[in-house]
Amino acid sequence: MLSVVIRTKNEEQNIERAIRSLMELAQEIIVVDSGSEDRTVDIAKSLGAKVYFKEWEGYANQLNYGISLCSGDWVLVIDADEEVSDRLRESIKKELQNPKYDVYMLCRRTYYLGAFLNHAWYPEWRVRLFKKGKVRFEGKLHEKAIFEGKAGKLQGDLYHYSFESLYDQYIKTVDYAKKMAYIMKEEGRSFKLYNLLFNPFWHFVKVYFLQLGFMDGIRGLFVASSSFIYAFLKYKFLYELELSEKEGRLW
Repeated sequence: MLSVVIRTKNEEQNIERAIRSLMELAQEIIVVDSGSEDRTVDIAKSLGAKVYFKEWEGYANQLNYGISLCSGDWVLVIDADEEVSDRLRESIKKELQNPKYDVYMLCRRTYYLGAFLNHAWYPEWRVRLFKKGKVRFEGKLHEKAIFEGKAGKLQGDLYHYSFESLYDQYIKTVDYAKKMAYIMKEEGRSFKLYNLLFNPFWHFVKVYFLQLGFMDGIRGLFVASSSFIYAFLKYKFLYELELSEKEGRLW
């Protein structure tokens, strides 16, 4: 039996697409909602999902809670803004008939400004399918899968509809950068000028040249520049946080 876990909050624009992509695959769909104020919960319930409320305690904790609710011996984790492609669906069905591993990585592919990216942010392998009890998640911002042994890889993409618009992307970029500054401060990392000057350029080079983002045309340039901006902002926020602490101000 395969159970699916989806975290949600105000995902009425995405949740139906995500759940419908799972209907021929999963025997149980668990939605962990952290207080949606739109139609997310109603839509999920109307499509047969089991919805549970949990106050937000971080990305990893929400997932671990959802996994604890699963009755299946296999668990698939997806986000509300993701969709299982036809090829991936068939790969999962086939593999679960005679699984070779306890843990599998799926390849995420992002839809960006009207088309799927072929190079920037791709391939992006993430642990998403596993036997219950074999994986736990940790991490304050982006969760990390903790498991033993080797993970297999399945064919087919997990489609990712990450941003509604450029405005939405940069609002999220600023938010993530600020959260990351908090995390760096908590981990004892301090502001260094060379990080501010060089790390953003490395992020750009990695996406645009090493990942061949330039082959995605103008969209690849936009992705690489957003990676530059994210890295630049998180160090600026870290500097502001340290300055506020010295001056005895709350940030």
